[in-house]
Amino acid sequence: MKKSSILFAFLLCFSFSQPTVSALSVSAQYACVLDAQTGRVIFEKNARERHSMASTTKIMTALVALENSGLDDLVTVSKNAAGTEGTSLYLKAGDKVTLRDLLYGLMLQSGNDAAIAIAEHVAGSVDEFAALMTARAKTIGAKNTSFKNPNGLDEDGHYTTAYDLALIAREALKNETFAEIVATKSKTIRDGTQTITNHNKMLNMYQGCVGVKTGFTKKTGRCLVSSAKRDGKQVVAVTLNAPDDWNDHTNMLNFAFENTVCFPLIAAGMTVNSITVKNGTSQSLELTAERDFYLSESPDTKFKNARLTCKLPDSITAPVTKGEVIGAVEIYYQDTLLDTINLIAAADVGFKEAEKDDLFLKYFKKLLLSGCVKVKFGV
Repeated sequence: MKKSSILFAFLLCFSFSQPTVSALSVSAQYACVLDAQTGRVIFEKNARERHSMASTTKIMTALVALENSGLDDLVTVSKNAAGTEGTSLYLKAGDKVTLRDLLYGLMLQSGNDAAIAIAEHVAGSVDEFAALMTARAKTIGAKNTSFKNPNGLDEDGHYTTAYDLALIAREALKNETFAEIVATKSKTIRDGTQTITNHNKMLNMYQGCVGVKTGFTKKTGRCLVSSAKRDGKQVVAVTLNAPDDWNDHTNMLNFAFENTVCFPLIAAGMTVNSITVKNGTSQSLELTAERDFYLSESPDTKFKNARLTCKLPDSITAPVTKGEVIGAVEIYYQDTLLDTINLIAAADVGFKEAEKDDLFLKYFKKLLLSGCVKVKFGV
């Protein structure tokens, strides 16, 4: 397999108008905004300092549950889960509820009882589930995060940072089921007997909002994680201890979109590389990108953080059919793999039979090279 790094110099000729960047003031004690595609920090305020996170904890609860259990699992609610304090799905001991319904109850109604029921079902106990949550956070890069419970009730050793929580939300939103749940404004669950409404007002307040989760305790303060999509861009915003969180997030999301450009790095049908063809009617073949790739970036950095690497065999053998997948191009942002796009044959290449030497001539050449036959020239 051949690897090669490629740089499209002509793309660097593109220019983009830079938006006016104004100072951003938020009420939050801790805040962070990330580009969802690249993880680039767009805005931060005390974003690396530890703080508790209330019910925004449930983002990780949902992700760990989705990755370790089935949506159709039937969960039996324990007495411990049913007696959980705070916001509730009003579960009773002995109730049997699907994991799917519990997840909707967790993320829309912020059911603390649902969180305990999920934890006990997935890991057998709250402590074991919290350990899974912390371990999963570390794999995401959330190194300053520790979970002690799945619902976010205040507890010693239960903390995160605005930056870590943004990383966690960004990762969770890659899960299609999670993204579908948190974008839901209302849902009827438990065989049509209960209808719940999403506490996240940003879904109605902000154009393009796709989630994610609210949170509050007296000790922690108001917490909010939101995400929005516009013009091919997606951003994630986090505030911890924010008295005016709805306005904070409106301003933070606007700021992020105003200071991000989305431009084509690869276009479908664009020639990316070529490859040698053996026994073909053509000795080489152009390879084109199967689909588009748009990169979301800061206007001033543009392509500086992007790198493209082709993964191709050394050669291929005819026949080749147009559209056949030959290799791939990997797209990296600051050494993190963002996407892989197939490279396909730009044309058909037919088979061409190799020319054969006369058998006697071929045998003679072999003898000549071995020294068994000597040829004398002249008289």
